[in-house]
Amino acid sequence: MQNEAASSQKISVFALTWPIFIETLLRTMLGNVDTFMLSAYSDDAVAAVGVVNQITYILIMLYNVVSAGTTVLISQYLGAKKKKEASVVAVASVAVSLIFGLLIGLMVFLFRRQMLMFLNIPPELMGYAMTFLAIVGGLSFTQAMIATLSAIIRSYGNTRITMYISIGMNILNIIGNSIFLYGLFGVPKMGVTGVAIATVVSQAIGVVAMLVVMLKGLNARFSFRDLVPMPWEILRDILKIGLPSAGEGIAYEASQLTITRIITVLGTAALTTRVYTLNLMQFVMVFSVAVGQGTQIVVGHLVGAGDNEKAYKTCIRSLRYAIVVAVAIAGIFAFLSKPLLGIFTDDRTIIEMGSKLMLIAIILEPGRVFNIVIINSLRAAGDVRFPVIMGIISMWGIGVVLSYFLGVAYGLGLVGVWIAFASDEWFRGIAMLLRWKSRIWCKMALVKNQNVEIPA
Repeated sequence: MQNEAASSQKISVFALTWPIFIETLLRTMLGNVDTFMLSAYSDDAVAAVGVVNQITYILIMLYNVVSAGTTVLISQYLGAKKKKEASVVAVASVAVSLIFGLLIGLMVFLFRRQMLMFLNIPPELMGYAMTFLAIVGGLSFTQAMIATLSAIIRSYGNTRITMYISIGMNILNIIGNSIFLYGLFGVPKMGVTGVAIATVVSQAIGVVAMLVVMLKGLNARFSFRDLVPMPWEILRDILKIGLPSAGEGIAYEASQLTITRIITVLGTAALTTRVYTLNLMQFVMVFSVAVGQGTQIVVGHLVGAGDNEKAYKTCIRSLRYAIVVAVAIAGIFAFLSKPLLGIFTDDRTIIEMGSKLMLIAIILEPGRVFNIVIINSLRAAGDVRFPVIMGIISMWGIGVVLSYFLGVAYGLGLVGVWIAFASDEWFRGIAMLLRWKSRIWCKMALVKNQNVEIPA
């Protein structure tokens, strides 16, 4: 059993990565299935949902406050052979995620119009966007729970179960979309509303499945009695890791929201092109995300055990593999970009522009790999502030500023925006590599280890 492997700490990046890769790919497909199925319904609906997804991405980053801290702490505690403390972290993070998700969902529901107006969304898209955001954003506690429960299960080394659950969620989402979009079984056609309902219901079922796995399927004992009295010190440690970690993600998504607002100046066609192109690019970066998360778990275990040298080499080795694969995948998608974009739309302007952006992605993606893999490793070691500081400087000082000047002021349009994306990723990526090589992170572990060597 894989969870038994985790308990003995004999885990490898590859063993963790391939299920995470499939799970992440399926989660990416969950959003893209909505886009694909809506494309037959209305291009305006696609553009509206694409804008709303920018907001939901920020919500996910907020929920990562808990899940990021949970992953690091459980990994380090297990590496240090402190199983009781790891289980307390797990139950505390579940409780906090539920409360946090309900509160954030309520705020989104109440202020959804103001959020969409800030994004300068075109009037013809407002109705679709309001509906989708009310349902998916208002009930986004399911995403909070999925993020935290996945973090717990993965940290114990059992990444296959979350993969299987993601498969089930995708199947349910496709079935739900089909029922509500095409009026199957006599159900009224509900368009965007139906797609939103199908998304939330599939996520809710996934939450139930993951909770059962956590309580019954891991080689650990969990008790919610550990919440009385509240383990404030553990919650503090979760936030100590989670707040800066989520801050880096929130800074990125906030900069993307601002860039989206800049793109609205270029018109609805540009906005739609951005949505379709980013859908393809998400598939390109799936492998890098999986390697980054798998590496994070292994590095966390190694740092918890005090084996910093092996942690250092694990990150560098993962980085090399991920760069090679990312460039290869980006090249394949660039070569096939026109037929792939043709799946979503038959608008030649959108297809031609999107194919140009996919060519630029071949240069962009290696820079992104540096950030994904090394930032996850830094986070696993407890070094969480540096990525946030560099992220804010680069995302806003380079990404946002260059997007406006190249895209709007100099008239390069989306090509200019994509050049700005690449510049931001490479600047931050090089900074992260230098930080990892400095080994400053060796002194930042939160969990005291017992100097136990863990094979990686």
